[in-house]
Amino acid sequence: MRASPSHALALLLLLAGLPAAGCARREPVPDVAALQARSQALIDAGNACYRAGDPTTAAKRYGAAVAVKPDDPVAYFGLGMALTKLGRDEQARQAYARARELAQQARGAGGDTAR
Repeated sequence: MRASPSHALALLLLLAGLPAAGCARREPVPDVAALQARSQALIDAGNACYRAGDPTTAAKRYGAAVAVKPDDPVAYFGLGMALTKLGRDEQARQAYARARELAQQARGAGGDTAR
């Protein structure tokens, strides 16, 4: 007995682990512009706190920016500045290193390889 084309397709979908149409749970697509805006607002708040002499709150704001947009070198740089003020030198070095790495990756992605 030969399987009909519709049966063969159903079997392929089953074997591939693909859910039937309408049954798949889709993850929401992140709004890149909204994430960038939120990250920038947190960085701006961190900058204001840093300038006001409050490195503890600044570190929290920069850390939140990192959580929102973990590929933003500016957030890591700000975090490094605040951590330095707090005397948390090893953590500051790690933040600065990550900022440098992300900035180099961004330059490489843009075709600019100059250092």
